[in-house]
Formats: sequence, C-alpha cells, structure tokens
Amino acid sequence: MELLLLLVERQGELVSREEIAERLWGRNVFLEVDHSINTAVGKVRQVLRDDPEKPRFVETVVGKGYRFAAPVICSNGGSNRGVQVESARTTAQATSEPADQPAESRFVLRRWRMVVGATAVLALIAAIAVWYRARSLKPAAQPAIKSLAVLPLKNLSSEPGQEYLADGMTEELIGRLTGIHDLRVISRTSSMQFKDSKLSVPEIAKALNVDVVVEGSVMREGDHIRIHAQLIRGATDEHFWSAIYDRDLRDVLALQSDVAQAISEKVRVTFNGREHERLVAARQVSPDAYEAYLKGRYHWNKRTGEGMQKAEQYFQQAIDSDPTYAAAYSGLADCNSGLAWHGFKSPAESLPKAYAAARKAVEIDPQSAEAHASLGLVLSHRWDWVDAEAEFRRALELDPRYANAQHWYGDYLSIMGRHEEALAEASRALELDPLNLMISTWVGLRYYLAHNYSGAIEQNRNTVQLDSNFAAAHLLLGEDYIQAGFQSEALSELTRAASLSGGSPLYTAQVAVALAAAGRKRDAIRLAHELETMATKRYVSPYGLAQIYAALNDKENTFKWLQTAYDDRAVWMGYLAVDPIFDRYRSDERFKDLLRRIDLP
Repeated sequence: MELLLLLVERQGELVSREEIAERLWGRNVFLEVDHSINTAVGKVRQVLRDDPEKPRFVETVVGKGYRFAAPVICSNGGSNRGVQVESARTTAQATSEPADQPAESRFVLRRWRMVVGATAVLALIAAIAVWYRARSLKPAAQPAIKSLAVLPLKNLSSEPGQEYLADGMTEELIGRLTGIHDLRVISRTSSMQFKDSKLSVPEIAKALNVDVVVEGSVMREGDHIRIHAQLIRGATDEHFWSAIYDRDLRDVLALQSDVAQAISEKVRVTFNGREHERLVAARQVSPDAYEAYLKGRYHWNKRTGEGMQKAEQYFQQAIDSDPTYAAAYSGLADCNSGLAWHGFKSPAESLPKAYAAARKAVEIDPQSAEAHASLGLVLSHRWDWVDAEAEFRRALELDPRYANAQHWYGDYLSIMGRHEEALAEASRALELDPLNLMISTWVGLRYYLAHNYSGAIEQNRNTVQLDSNFAAAHLLLGEDYIQAGFQSEALSELTRAASLSGGSPLYTAQVAVALAAAGRKRDAIRLAHELETMATKRYVSPYGLAQIYAALNDKENTFKWLQTAYDDRAVWMGYLAVDPIFDRYRSDERFKDLLRRIDLP
C-alpha cells in the first residue's frame, strides 16, 4: 500500500529503488532489500491486474526503478466516488487549461486539480483496501506450517572477521525456535550446510524437507546490531513476512527473543507456557561476554582437538566477563567432555572442569535443556549412570527437540545395553539434524555396539559420503569392517582416520587393532609399543592399548591395560560391557569384576 501511494504521488516520474527503500524502511538502510522491493511491486501489479511484460500501470526502468505510467483522475458523478485510470489522450482533454482562460479561472482550476489529485489518491487507496478486505474474506487456503529451517544469516558487517557473529546468531535463533513442540526445526549443523549455497529456496526446502525457510542478515557497527529476517514458503518461494530489528549488543538476547516470537506468530504455531517462557526469555549480557561466547561456539562446532581447545579459552573469557552466563558454562563443560572422549586430555584434567561447569550452568538456569544435557554427558563419562539418565531425561522434558540431548542419551542407552531404545533416540536426533556428521556417525555406533555390523557399515558409509574428510566416520567404518571380517577395507579406513585426526593416539590404536585382526601381529605390537612410549610425554588412553592386546589375543596384557584404564577413569571404559573387541573375555572373572566395579550391566 505504501509503495502504491508513492508511485501514484509521483505519477509519470521515475521512482528509484533507493527512494522506495527509504520510503518503506527508512533512511540508511544497510541491508539487501531487492527481494522485498520485488515482492512489493509484484503485489501492486497483482492488485491492478497488470502484466509486467506489457505494463499498463507500473513500468520497470531496468536497473533504476519504476514509473506509474497511467494518469489518475477523479470521477465525481454523484455521491459514489471511484477511481478511473484513463488513456493519456482522454486525460489530456479533461485536464488541459485553455490558453484564453482568465488568470483567476486558471488559479481556481489548478486548485481544483490539486484537490482532485489528492482525492484520487485517497480513493485509490480506499478501493485497494476494499479489494484486500474482500479478498481476505475468502483467503486462499495455505497448508499448515509444521517445519522450518533457519538458513545461515549473512554477515553484512564491514569486517569479514565478524562471520562468527552471523553464525552464532543463526544458532541462537534456531535454539529459541527448537523448543516449540508444534514445530520441527532443522538443527544448526544441517542448516549450515547451505551457507553461501547457490541453490534456490525451493531446492533447499526440498532437501531439508521443510515447509518454510528463514532468510536474513546481520550487521554490526560497534556495539549496535541489526537483524533483517524474512519468511519464505518452500514450495512456492513466496516471501510472506519481513522485518528489521535494531538493538544495542547488550540487549542482543532480547533481540533474539523478538525475532523468534515474530516468526512463531507468523507461522501460527501453538506452544505451552513453558515453551513461551523459553521463547521470550531475555536478559542483558556484556558485549564482551557474548562475543567471546559466540567465538567459543564457532570453534566448538569444528569438533577438532584444536577447535575444542580454542573454544574452551573463549568460553572461559565469557565467564570471566559475566559469571552469571549459564550458556558459557555449558559450553565450557561440553569442551572438556569432548576433549576427554576424543583422548586429547586425560579424564583427571578435563572431567572435574566439565563437572563443575555443568553444575554451575544448571544452578544458574535450571530450565535450560542445554545445561542438563551437558551435565548428563559429564556424569556418563564419570560412570554416574543413574544421575546421568535423570539429567538426560530432564533435558528432553524441557526441550524434546534438542538434538544433542537425544544424541548423548542414545549413547548412554547403548552403554546400558538398551539397544532398541538407543537407536530410536539416535534416529530422532538425526531426523532433527540430518546433516550433522557426528550424530550420523553415532547412529552407526549404535548399530556397532548392538553387534549389527551390516547396519553400522551402511550408516557410516552414508556419513563418509557426506564428508570424506570427517575422521570419526572413517574410524567407525573401519571398526565395523573389522568385526564384519573385511580386514583389508578396515585397515584402509582406519589408516585414513588416523591421518585425518592428526595422529591422535586413540585413532592410532585402532590401526593397530586392524593390523592384529589382519594377522600382522608384529606391526600391531610395534604400534602398541610406540603408544606406550608416547604415553610418557602426553596422554594416551590405556583403553586403546587394552583393545590392541585384546585383538592380539594377549589375555594378560589385555587385563593389565584394562586395570590401568579403570584406575585412570578412562572415558571409553564405559563401553566395556558392549564393545565387541572384548567379546572373547566376557566369561573371565576379572572381566566380570570390572563390570561390577563400573556398575555396568
């Protein structure tokens, strides 16, 4: 309506795209508005039944703007005033001023034409309003919106180094919307696969199987931040909502809340009281703390040893800036849990930090699903099984669509031997985050620990196809091949995994297992000795050494290193009851005793 008014006011004149942007969104608009202008022009043409190829009303001046070509006059025949758009010749005849007209008469005529022009504009607006109202009485039926993906927000800041801000804001917005039970929201990892994608919105929506896509941009100038967001129907590419939000960086959590609430209203989902509280929750946060937190998540999402160590530093910076920032404590806990699981740090060094940080996160924000899931993961690594399950269940009660909680809970269920439940949880996590490489890999791990090697091989082959450079997928696929009897393929996959991991001792140990399984015992023993020597300089999980000697069928050294792993509180000892490598030792009393001490079934 505002665009139509502008074009009619400037009838016959070129109206530039810059003028349109200023009129519709205000001065100093520093974002991409091409889509929005095109949508607005398209709606005006639809109302006037105008053909853009042969326009009667709105002409396009390529690269410059638009012009309202048809003259507008007022028809005041009686009390019912309407709007007529007539030909240029008719209008010229109706409004031309005779040369011999007296000056006073010409003044009256000009004044009358001004009144007529204003009346015409108002009448046209009224006519369009009536048309819209009539149309709204019989709206076109639109399918209900049940699923949504937030595409990576574009970084429009002047510094390319602000990329972490756009990625972080994307993740935070997804996190807000994920808690709505009535809406399936694709998780961050899968959405991020389409960053800078050349695919159209309908193509992306089809790939992610969603009804609606959120597009937008982020711009930061000093401590000021602006977000532009718009909703697009996946099937039709229709832009049906767009808005701009400005805030001081200190109020960025309130900004996220506003955007998430607006989106939830536009897609017309319902939510309960707890979900609404989570959606609107906002507090002020120190700009330094928030910036450090986003940098932490940026590096954490790389899932590498170097990335997790950098992330740990940034999360600690965020906590130092704001000791009441619960999300930063959760991030710190996740880093230390990950460093322990992947064997980059010893349990003695990392797990106490992880436990303290997760406990603090829950204490600060007991309604945070993220905090409870982080605590559940640490407790599982500490072999505190009962409390771990309670925390995972609490996380899923608070947010049934938090993919990481289902991902980690599935691992816990595998450890407990509850394989059907484990696979169900892992599959739900993968449905929420279908392109998450770690979640996809761990679905394969669920099959592997259930001794379903064909299912494991199929799943991990799919993951490797998603990203041939993801080390963990090659690791699990290699282990699958060992148990399935494909020794050549196993050695190839595990050698590749060790190379991609940067020489991680945990991965190198699996190469030795493959060598032993292939009958190359001398090479396997050589690698085992190299790892034992390495352990004098850096952390090497004794569980990996126990796996090598189990594959070599060296019973005494197997139990020697299992006892060392128990004393070390090695994280992977949690898998002892279900790890296929130790199947031949399950009847041994020493093995049964270890299971009792770890409290495993």
